[in-house]
Amino acid sequence: MAQDPSPYDLAQAAQKVALRARRRAQQRKSRQALLTSQIDAERPRPQRSPTQKAGYQGEEQAGRHLLASGLIIVSRNLRAKTGEIDLVALDGNILVFIEVRQRHSQQYGGAAASVNRDKQRRLIHTAQYFLPRLTQRYCGGVTPACRFDVVSLEPDGLVWIKGAFAL
Repeated sequence: MAQDPSPYDLAQAAQKVALRARRRAQQRKSRQALLTSQIDAERPRPQRSPTQKAGYQGEEQAGRHLLASGLIIVSRNLRAKTGEIDLVALDGNILVFIEVRQRHSQQYGGAAASVNRDKQRRLIHTAQYFLPRLTQRYCGGVTPACRFDVVSLEPDGLVWIKGAFAL
């Protein structure tokens, strides 16, 4: 007559079965990741439109100016459902949310005038969304004073408006 397996033998057999299942799942994942990476490598990257290229260049120009002025850029292009913040920087112990606007003409008030109440509201909501994470990462968990600036790229040069609007 066959002897019943001990609880130890049963547990050992179950561990072997579970280990085999984990290895098979890992192999499937790695094969799938390899296929996905090959597909991604073959997929052409989306081209930026001329407007997107100009916006990116404007943000780069604004970032260089702010760095030269002593700010520390901590984040770029934070996106949420409520909107996007172009740049986030530290000015001493103040967390600065920066909107970069660019216009090729002074018509309709220029770039700075395009940051209307609706845009300000979206920027404030987006800043409130990201503030806990930014505070944790860059301010040691202590909520800093915040400021909203606008960098306006006009045909005749760059204009930095500190404290452009508030809550």
